[in-house]
Parts: sequence; structure tokens; C-alpha cells
Amino acid sequence: MGEHNLEAEFSEEKLRSFSRALLADVRALERLLDENLIESGVRRIGAEQELFLIDRIGRASPKAVEMLQRIDDDRFTTELARFNLEANLTPQRFQGTCLSDMEGELRELVGKARLAAEEEGIEILLTGILPTLSKKDLGLDNMTPIRRYFALNEAMCRARKGRFEFAIKGVDDLNTTHDNVMLEACNTSFQIHFQVGPEEFAFLYNLAQAITAPVWAAAVNSPTLLGHRLWHETRVALFQQTVDTRAKAQVARGSRPRVHFGEDWFRGSVLDLFKDDIARFRVMFGADFDEDPEAILDDGGIPRLRALCLHNGTIYRWNRACFGVFEGKAHLRIENRVLPAGPTKMDEMANAAFFFGLMSALGDEHGEISKVLKFSDAKANFVAAARLGLQAQFTWVGGHQHPASSLILNELLPRAREGLLSHGIDAHDVTRYLDVIEERVRLGRTGSQWAFESLAGMPESVTLDQKMRTLALASLRRQDSEKPVHEWPIATLDESGGWRHSYQYVGQFMTTDVFTVRSEDIVDLAAHLMDWAHLRHILVENEEGELVGLVSHRALLRLISKGKEGRSDTTTIGDIMRLDPVTVGPDTPTLEAIELMQREKVGCLPIVEGKQLVGVIAERDLARVATELLERHLREETQVGRA
Repeated sequence: MGEHNLEAEFSEEKLRSFSRALLADVRALERLLDENLIESGVRRIGAEQELFLIDRIGRASPKAVEMLQRIDDDRFTTELARFNLEANLTPQRFQGTCLSDMEGELRELVGKARLAAEEEGIEILLTGILPTLSKKDLGLDNMTPIRRYFALNEAMCRARKGRFEFAIKGVDDLNTTHDNVMLEACNTSFQIHFQVGPEEFAFLYNLAQAITAPVWAAAVNSPTLLGHRLWHETRVALFQQTVDTRAKAQVARGSRPRVHFGEDWFRGSVLDLFKDDIARFRVMFGADFDEDPEAILDDGGIPRLRALCLHNGTIYRWNRACFGVFEGKAHLRIENRVLPAGPTKMDEMANAAFFFGLMSALGDEHGEISKVLKFSDAKANFVAAARLGLQAQFTWVGGHQHPASSLILNELLPRAREGLLSHGIDAHDVTRYLDVIEERVRLGRTGSQWAFESLAGMPESVTLDQKMRTLALASLRRQDSEKPVHEWPIATLDESGGWRHSYQYVGQFMTTDVFTVRSEDIVDLAAHLMDWAHLRHILVENEEGELVGLVSHRALLRLISKGKEGRSDTTTIGDIMRLDPVTVGPDTPTLEAIELMQREKVGCLPIVEGKQLVGVIAERDLARVATELLERHLREETQVGRA
């Protein structure tokens, strides 16, 4: 998605023009392959670091544009959201101290970002999904103001008819909808690149597919989304559903989604992979290109194949083929997109070293991986790693079953060490990085496991907002210590940045486990529910979850006072409910909500997003909050007095 000259408006002519440019690039790539103009026999590695910008209390901070101006370094670029940045590391020859050299540049880049963030009054956090993200962070006002991102949103909204739905079942269940593509911005990664020659592409691409699951199981770092505890690597489920542009009929007949692992081992040349993607996935937007790739070849130059690269950037294979030009030479890379950002720079480099080592070793040991491992098993391993991390069970070479941890410790880590050493990687670096993986796996302490354990240790009475801020700010402090995640102590509530920040908006402490009725229900049902749950109000919603009314205990008392002659057994909720209850959104300041309740003389406020009912606050919630705030204030005063 690096192309800026995209058409934000839908135009069939622009799409046709782009398709012509795309086909021209395919013909040019075919010539590049036939004429041996793609670099071979050279191994390079590279990486892209995505990161979150957060404020001092752990919430997303939309200051990417200001940050780029302060950093003033071409290696940094924008991402979809104004609260993300990306840094592109310099390609390194896969030899000697390349890993520690890459880490050195990574530290330099993150250090530059931290200095700029400090000047902006914000922080930098490396994490797969920011725990404190909320749907209010995912509006178009937080989209980076660059044309290509709005073009992407327009294209995705056309495909999804303006409605993005997803459901993820984990420790908690998350079912929600959104109206734009910004859900994609929840994910940040540490994407790594491995340069390959054309003649070895299929062989090494299949190997990358096979090793992704065990490498990933040891690297998971994205267990929460929108306040829900989900998969050990929730980025997968979120991204696959967010960028799924298929119509229902296409889903029914098994068409591939734009985000996918694949359906079989790859056979053929890289050209066949690009052709397959063009055949299966329509172009999403138009762009103007002034490059004639075949004319450039005729003149002895190397075309950049910008249309092909742009289309390739809208198809999200978890291991993706990439074409590029570096130092005047065309090359191919396998981009591994699954590794999350964080928890620390050391953890990221250890994950990369593990992947690069296996890419260097297993091909020599097993030959063509497709002959010793079923693709269905590799794909099942991938899903298991995303869901369960190191708790997954894998089917490996020869059909043998292994717990993820034993497969990694007993078979794969020794092979990765051999692979790195056999390619001349500095022995000290090999030990330094792979020892991190060994200890992390031995202790079972991935970034996700640390987060799950931290949440489990927090009192249930604490607000969800405070728990998520604790995770974010505790991660930030531990990243600064430079210790890898397996050495982190669990997060504690005193790291949340202050309890007062958890009660600024009603959405932070509203009740989401809401008892509701339908307008067609009988009145007696509402009366019994209010009695059983000790409610003074009950909300009325329709089948779409939209708020349509409210019944108060006063309305029931008035009905009862009329006696039998004033009502019948068929009296429904719709006959007595208030049709226009006073409502607020989850972003309403708490003091404003209190003033509204006093002014309108209401005992509860339904919380809605659009028309959807998302929660409620009642007088007793405010009383509970006030009591808790007072108790905490008194405890703080007592502690200060003792000091």
C-alpha cells in the first residue's frame, strides 16, 4: 500500500486502466524471469516495525503526522491510523553479525521515535493489539490524512456495503460491527523479509508456510481486543474478518478471502502465484502509472512493477511473495506477516532469528516439505498457534503429534541453531537470540500468557478500563527495562496510571450485562425480571439490538393502580413503555451524564452507539462509583499522612 496516487472515487475506467497496467507488469515479470534478470544466489533479510502511539495514561494518541515531522527520517512512514507508525529497516546480507546489526538499527529507530514522542508528550508502545483501544478510536477522524488510505476505505466499504461484522470466540466472546476499515488499524506487526532466488521460490515458500505455526506459537502477543480476552494471537481472526470482501454467495462456494494462509502447497514459479492472485481477487481501486515496464526492459533498465506491487499489497497472504528493486537489481522476497510487534525489541529479534534459522536448516534436513508434511496439517497448526500459542498441539513431519513446546525445544531450536551457524551467522548472536526463545518456551511465558496471567490476578471489582490501562502501561515500563518478556513480573493495578482516569466517561464503567425485554412481551414478564434482578428500570430492544423504549417501576405501579379493569392479561410492554428515553453515548463525560440525569429527573441512562444498545448506567452505579472514588481518595490521603 505504498502507492500514493490512488483514486479515492470509484471509476470503472480507472479500474480498467489499472488492470491494463497490472497485466503489463505480469508480462514484464515473465521477461525478467525468462531473461534471468532477477537476483539469485544472494540472501538478504529485512524487517518492518509497526508501533503504537499512546498518551501518558495508555490510550491511543493520534499524533503520527506530528511525529513524522519531528523524526524527519525517510525510514519512517505512516500507517492507516494516526496512532500508528511504521519504520523500515535497511536490508542486511544474511551473514556474520546481520542479526545484531539489524537489532542495532531497530534500537536506533525506536529510540528516535521515543525522543520525538517525548517532545509530543506521548509514548511509544510495541504490542500486537493495544489493550486500551475502543471503537471510538476507530473512526475516520483517526485515519491518517493521506489519499491512499481513504481510497482503501472507499474500496472496502463498497465491497462490504458499509458494514464490517466480526465475531471471535475466545475466553470471552466478541461480536461487533463497524462502518469503516479502521478495525485493520488495531493490528501492529514485526514483519520480516527473506530474500530468495526465483529457482528456489516454491521450495522455500512452502517451508515458510510449514514453520510459521511453531515460530508463531512462541511469539504470540495479542490476547485482547476491545476489552475482550480472545485468542493468544487475536490479530489473525480480526484481520481475516475485517478485510474479507467476499459476497455471501462467494463464501458459500468456497472462494478465498483476501487474508488467507492458502489452500495447498505451492507448485510452480512465483509468476504463477501472482497470476493466481490476479485471477482470484479483483482490483480495488485505480491509479495512474507513467511506467511502461517492457519499454524500460528494452532500454536495459529494471521496472519497479508498481501496479503489480500495489495489487499484491491488497492481498494479505500470511506469507506473501514480494517483488522489489534494490541497488538497481530486481529480487524476490518472502514476507512473513504473522509476527506481532513486541513485547520487546529483543523478543522481536529472537522471533526473527528463529524463523531465519529454520528457513536455513529444514530444507537441507527434510528436502521438499510437501513430501513429509500434509498441507492440511500445516494449516491446522497455524490456526492452533493463533488460538492457543504454546498450549497448542501440532502435527509435524511424518504425521507425528507434538505439544508445541516440546516440538520447539527438542527438534526445532537445535535445527535453527545449526541453520544460522551453517550460514555464517555470528555464534554469539545465535546464542543470544535463540536462548531467549528457549527460556520463553521452557517457562511458557509469551507476551499473551503474561497478559492473561496479569488479568487473572486483578480483582473482578476493578473496571475493565483500568485493567486494560494497567496492561498497556505495565508493558511500557517493562519494555523500557529491555528485559525479554519471559522475565517480566505480572502487571499490578498500581501501574494503571491512576484510578481517576477510569471514571472520566460513562463507557468506562457502564453495565454491559443488561436485562432487556421486547415491546411485544407481556407486562408481567417485565415485572418479574425487575423483581428478580432488583431493577428499577428495564430496557426494551428489538431483534437488531436497537433500543426502542424503557419501562420504569413507576409505569408498572401506575398500571397496577388501575386495577384489573384498567389492564388485561394481554397488555404488552409496548403499551406502557416510554418511547423516547434519554440516552447518551459511551464517550459522554461522567459529570455531564450526572447533570443530565438530574436535569431530566431520570434514574438511569441507556448507553447507545448509533441505535445499538451497548450498556446502561443507573443511580446505583453512580453511587457505587462515588463511594469507590471517595474510599480511594481517603486511602491516598492516609498514605500521604503516614509518609
